Amino acid sequence: MQNAHGHLVPTELVKPIDQTRDSLVQELVLGAKTLRDELGQFKDQVFKDVAAFVVLSAEQYDVAIGGKKGNITLHSFDGRYKVQLAIQENITFDERLQAAKALIDECIAEWSVGSDPKIQVLVQDAFKADKEGKINTGRVLGLRRLEIKDDKWMRAMTAIGESLQVVGSKQYIRFYERIGEDKYAPISLDVAAI
Repeated sequence: MQNAHGHLVPTELVKPIDQTRDSLVQELVLGAKTLRDELGQFKDQVFKDVAAFVVLSAEQYDVAIGGKKGNITLHSFDGRYKVQLAIQENITFDERLQAAKALIDECIAEWSVGSDPKIQVLVQDAFKADKEGKINTGRVLGLRRLEIKDDKWMRAMTAIGESLQVVGSKQYIRFYERIGEDKYAPISLDVAAI
């Protein structure tokens, strides 16, 4: 039998309990891989079936729909079940974010003359990177919601908007069962959650 270091060990030198453990782990992992593959096939089929249904539904109105669309929620006729397909876009900023930060820093420097330096920390927090060096897009985009009528600030907000880049997307599917009159509970396909 091959050990963890890649060495071959004669079977008669491997303790029976180690052989039994190895057999059990091999069997369980094979089962897990089989389920993973079945879930992958099921997921692919769900996306195909829902896409076909959306086309069928659109044909009722003589409309052709092409390409990936947004989020979709389908309910069973009795409302007991619902299926949600969601597309989450991965958003990042390009180099223009640095220009926006420089403009914002200039605004803060002008506006905070004679005031407490802690004010600068509040806005600079939006540009703080996490452990992987990624900037929290939600915090930065939150700055765009502020109604500040200042030419420099507005140029910074334009730079933030133009620096946004969609670098990919991921499709999710979720299944729910109604509990009570208006609350839905997820039908978990996560082994740890079952």
